[in-house]
Amino acid sequence: MAAEPVSSTRREMIARLLGLGALGTATGALGLWLRSRSRRPEAAGAVSFHKNFTVPADPARPELVIARGDRPRELVQKALDPLGGIRRFVARGDVVVVKPNMAWDRGPELAANTNPEVVGEVVRMCREAGAGRVIVTDVSTHDARSAYQRSGIAAAARADGAEVIFPDERKFREVNLQGETLTDWPVFEPFLDADKVINLPIAKHHSLTGATLGMKNWYGILGGQRHRLHQRIHESLADLASFMRPTLTILDAYRVLIRNGPVGGSTADVELRKTLVAGTDPVAVDAWAAWTFWAIDPPRMRYLRLAEDRGLGKMDLQKVRTLTLDAEGG
Repeated sequence: MAAEPVSSTRREMIARLLGLGALGTATGALGLWLRSRSRRPEAAGAVSFHKNFTVPADPARPELVIARGDRPRELVQKALDPLGGIRRFVARGDVVVVKPNMAWDRGPELAANTNPEVVGEVVRMCREAGAGRVIVTDVSTHDARSAYQRSGIAAAARADGAEVIFPDERKFREVNLQGETLTDWPVFEPFLDADKVINLPIAKHHSLTGATLGMKNWYGILGGQRHRLHQRIHESLADLASFMRPTLTILDAYRVLIRNGPVGGSTADVELRKTLVAGTDPVAVDAWAAWTFWAIDPPRMRYLRLAEDRGLGKMDLQKVRTLTLDAEGG
């Protein structure tokens, strides 16, 4: 049977309907495209990172060296020589990150930050060993530019050839710390990109742990709300020590903040001890300082027990190969 002819009126109606359908399809597609473009980007998952910056053990050398003397720069050389010298720890071309404590807007005489002469000498020695770059940085608690400047560390580090990098919120990377307490946390990128990391804390009193030493200095690699870590401070310190395994720890105890740490503010709280402690065992470094300056039995510092249980070092100083050099060098 012949098809029924389609009137012009009907043809116009069909065309309109088809046009509306096409427009609806196009409009729907455009809406989907716009929604996809305006959707809030999904946050990238935290990266897993676990780099061990340590160097091979040498049973013929001490694990801990205590050096005493009048000049901070000379103490650095004096302490490192028995450990094998800086070239044991820094190779030609290495990117070395030196991590002092420069968290506070305080001058060197108040012993809230690492002695700038000690920092400068470590930088100089790394450059002498052929390091490709030496970076000095810390995620300060006070305003970073004020703390870097007033501590004297920025000027000393630059004078000896370091790059001084201020913490910039764009340069933090979300990292899975793989800890028992600490999991995803923003970490300042220089500590993730280094070949070697030298921990350069100062010995200070701390109301929560008794003392703030090498392991507590790792707070300065983190962004975010660090005050939350104080809720489980011992577990947090053990997690950070597991995450950040330094090439070398050099504890500045030239001036020691004996009371009212970690910020201080009065020279009455500072004692001149003219001491530097260098070691490849970060647990032993903290244990020695806690006992020597505050008479704290190391097992009483729970974070040291946790760190030892994780195989990060020894807190029983009788089991640590130790060399003590007095002001005359013997």
